[in-house]
Amino acid sequence: MIDHRQLPQRYLNYSLKNRNTFGFDATAEFTYEITSADQIAAVFVDITQQKMPWRVLGGGSNVILPKKLSGVTLLMNITGQEILSSDGDATRLAVGAGVNWHELVAWTLENNLPGLENLALIPGTAGAAPIQNIGAYGVEIADYIECIEAFDAQEQTFITLTKEACQFAYRDSYFKQHPNRCIVTKVIFKIPKAWKAHIHYADLAKQFSADSNPSPEDIFLAVCKIRTRKLPDPKIIGNAGSFFQNPIVPNEQFETLLKAHASLVSYPDAPGKRKLAAGWLIDQCGFKGQRMGSVGVYENQALVLVNHGGGTAQDILGLAKCIREKVHDKFGVTLQIEPNIL
Repeated sequence: MIDHRQLPQRYLNYSLKNRNTFGFDATAEFTYEITSADQIAAVFVDITQQKMPWRVLGGGSNVILPKKLSGVTLLMNITGQEILSSDGDATRLAVGAGVNWHELVAWTLENNLPGLENLALIPGTAGAAPIQNIGAYGVEIADYIECIEAFDAQEQTFITLTKEACQFAYRDSYFKQHPNRCIVTKVIFKIPKAWKAHIHYADLAKQFSADSNPSPEDIFLAVCKIRTRKLPDPKIIGNAGSFFQNPIVPNEQFETLLKAHASLVSYPDAPGKRKLAAGWLIDQCGFKGQRMGSVGVYENQALVLVNHGGGTAQDILGLAKCIREKVHDKFGVTLQIEPNIL
C-alpha cells in the first residue's frame, strides 16, 4: 500500500529547462518534488508497482538532458544543515541533499568551519557533490566526508555508507558507478579544526604570491574571483562547468608528451602518474571560442562547452565527439566526459 500521507505531489510533463544549467528544453514525464527523506520510500512503492524508470535531479549542473525524460524524475529539494557535534579535533556537520553547494561553503565560513573554501562557487547541490566527488584547486569533497545517508532503491531501505564504502576516487564514487542504486539524502561532514591553506595550484599560487599566509576567507574570495573570470554564468549562457575530466597518464607517457610539447600543463598525481590539463589540450587543438551551430567552446576556458541558445543534448555531444577525436589524434589522450548523460 502507498502511504499517501508521505507521497508528494506528482506533476505530468514537467519542464526541466530551469532545472539544468545548460538550459536545454527538456521535459519530464512524471516528476516528484522530494523535500524529506520519508517521501522517497512512498514514491518508490509507486515506481515499483508501475515498473517505471527513474532518476534523481539536483541542481542540474552536471547533467546533459534529452528533450524527453520518460518515467519518474525526483527533484531533490531536501534542505537544512546543522552542527551535530564538536570536539578538540573536528566538527561534524549534517547537510540535506538539496542544499545549494556554494551557499553551504559560505555558511561554513560564517560559522568558523574552514576547509571547503577551495570548492566555492561550484554549482549544484550537496547531495550531488559526493556522487561526482567534486574537487577544485587541490581539494576534493571526499577529504571532508565522514559518511552518507541514502535510500537503497534495490533493497527499498535507508542505509548509511562510511567514507570507505563510498569508494571515492578522482571524479568518481560508488554512487556514480552504481547510478540507480542509492539516492543520497544527507551528507555528514567531518571538518578538522587543524586548518591548512591549499594554494599550490597555479591560479591560487599566483593570487597569493605575495601572501604565504592567506585566511580561509581570502581563499574563498580568490576562488570566486578566479572562477567568475574563467567560467560563464549559467544564467547568462548555458553550461555545465568543466565538461571533461583532466586525464591522468603514466609518467612515461607524460615525459614523451613533454618532449613533444614543452609547454604542456600538468599537475602531480598519485605516484607514477601525472594529471594533464584538459583545457590546455583542447586549446592546443584550436577549439577555444569556436562555435558549432547553437553550441560552442567558451572563449575564456576551453574546458567549458556552452549552449548559446536553442542547443540540444545531441548538439553538445556532437561537439564533444569532435573535440575528443582531435585531442586523441594530436596527443594520444582520451578525454572523459564529466557531466552525466541522461
